[in-house]
Amino acid sequence: MQEVFKVSCRVEAMTTRGRNWILASLFWATSVCGLAAEPPLTRFEFSQPHMGTRFRIVLYAPDAALAARASDEAFQRIARLDDTMTDYRSGSELMSLCHKAGGGPVAVSEDLFRVLSHSQELAKQTGGAFDITAGPVVRLWRRARRRHELPEKKELAQARRLVGTKYLRLDAEARTAQLLKPGMMLDLGGIAKGYAADEALKVLARHGITRALVAAGGDIAAGEAPPSEAGWRIGIAPLESPDKPPTRFLLLHDAGVSTSGDAEQHAEIGGIRYSHVIDPRTGRALTGRSSVTVVAPNATSSDGLATALSVLGPRRALALVRSTPNTATLILRASKKGTQTFEYNLAPFVAPAAPGSHPGLPL
Repeated sequence: MQEVFKVSCRVEAMTTRGRNWILASLFWATSVCGLAAEPPLTRFEFSQPHMGTRFRIVLYAPDAALAARASDEAFQRIARLDDTMTDYRSGSELMSLCHKAGGGPVAVSEDLFRVLSHSQELAKQTGGAFDITAGPVVRLWRRARRRHELPEKKELAQARRLVGTKYLRLDAEARTAQLLKPGMMLDLGGIAKGYAADEALKVLARHGITRALVAAGGDIAAGEAPPSEAGWRIGIAPLESPDKPPTRFLLLHDAGVSTSGDAEQHAEIGGIRYSHVIDPRTGRALTGRSSVTVVAPNATSSDGLATALSVLGPRRALALVRSTPNTATLILRASKKGTQTFEYNLAPFVAPAAPGSHPGLPL
């Protein structure tokens, strides 16, 4: 029997309070039949709300007690990371760092330093299309979506003066971070869920469970394939009808996959559709309808890249993926003539439609 579970794609709110969905498109993940016989393992599934979305863990284990114990520890790890990296709670480690903006270096945890370092590297790689220092601008656009009115030009200009990776200084030897301008705010909404999914997989592996998948909204960390199967079957919903079953399928193991876009979280202001995705270089929200799916070696990378490629646009996005090893992308954009499709290196990950499922379309 084919198993199917539905996961949402990207959330901005990094808090367990409420469900502030800003999702880009829908993933459907299923197991796919493979070849070799494996020792008998049983499938277990668990879910909990964290980081403003629902984390789901699907794993194969020899017994229920081990599955429950391992998943509990994985969720505890996710909860601690939420407490560390959310910008929705003033007492989080991230917000404690932001409150000290304009001061000296601040000692930070290993987890926070890893995410800050990866984010700075990605910012350099993408020419600033991904930038966690864009927090002040992101907050203005959050308010704009709630109120359905554009940010004031003066406020936006002030916020943009606080944005720039050069204002975030990291010291790997001392493991410190320093925000050079008072009023700076960091936003890890484009990378923290992917990191948490990767870390949850590591917890499961320490319990000897390697055949597992962790879905954090639209960020998925896939471990080894299910027993006797070739991989995890992941479907990408069509841009035109995100609520409909997927017609494109990927087959993945030991990889991360993320989707970024505006399928659910957007605002119509003055007749223009504004996405939740912000271009840190201009301080403006993206307009129009789009969906960007990225396959990468891990979910931390796919999470951040999906946001960056959305900002860059198809031509520059494809160029970036071509220069990034072991990475693939599918970009869907709405136009007057229908959906435009752009892709690179996706063929190795494409899966056929499963028997009895929607047939799928060539990518």
